[in-house]
Amino acid sequence: LQVSIGSAPLLSLDSPALAVFMAPHCRAARGACLIVGVVVLLGYGGAGSFVSSAGQRGGGAAALEPPAAAVVSDLGRRAMLGLAAAAPVLGAQQVAQAMPFGNMGWKWTGFKPIRPIQFLAALADPQANSGTGTWGIWPLDPGPRGVMLRNYPDLKNRGGVAPANWKFDDSDWWLEEHGLIMEKPDFPMAAGRYVVTGAREMTTILTVGAPDASGQQSWSLGDGAKLLDVTHLPCRSARYTPGAGGACTPTQASQSNFPVTPGGPMPDVPGCNRQDYSVLFILGVEG
Repeated sequence: LQVSIGSAPLLSLDSPALAVFMAPHCRAARGACLIVGVVVLLGYGGAGSFVSSAGQRGGGAAALEPPAAAVVSDLGRRAMLGLAAAAPVLGAQQVAQAMPFGNMGWKWTGFKPIRPIQFLAALADPQANSGTGTWGIWPLDPGPRGVMLRNYPDLKNRGGVAPANWKFDDSDWWLEEHGLIMEKPDFPMAAGRYVVTGAREMTTILTVGAPDASGQQSWSLGDGAKLLDVTHLPCRSARYTPGAGGACTPTQASQSNFPVTPGGPMPDVPGCNRQDYSVLFILGVEG
């Protein structure tokens, strides 16, 4: 899948700056993300391709459709069409806060940028600045690596192995805001200090401690930020595990409950326990 005008490529996700605002996992991004996407495009230049992992898969995966290809294509159209409408209501400060990569380069001394960006799944108090919680990481954007709900039977027929080569776990599975079945994040994330953002209000430093025996990790955010301040609201994710005495599979999930409103709760699935997780972008790591 390529975002282009005619045969000429328009956007590239090779740039971590552009990836923050056009990440395929977060197809509902609006506001500052639209303006910043163009600012970054102008600052970095160079056209390229926007290719989903599903579009790169080889033989043996033809039974499964590219995940939400039309939705990804629609993001490019919305970004261009919404730019003029968004510009008058956004100030320069909002744009600057949302764009940690500027023309002057990486500004976080002592931290190295992560390219491409990575994604955090956080189970912690969204109104807190620090505390303990459960932190996982998707090293790769799980959206384009996902499987559509209607393709779950084909996923089962493949032994639970997705075209992107991750393994579905029927006792612990994940959905994103458009109803794509995602791979699980890696738990726990490595202790350390990270540059994080929600591409909305602020970018700051997240400090995560080593996990305890139960997998809980201490955490704190710089600049007085709350977890909600660095959560990307259009990205929604939830973990589904079997409830008491009932089957819990994607078969029970209804596509009509998607897409999910930015910042809203993920849908319940009959027979399942649901746990929502906040999604953050990781832009850099200390070192």
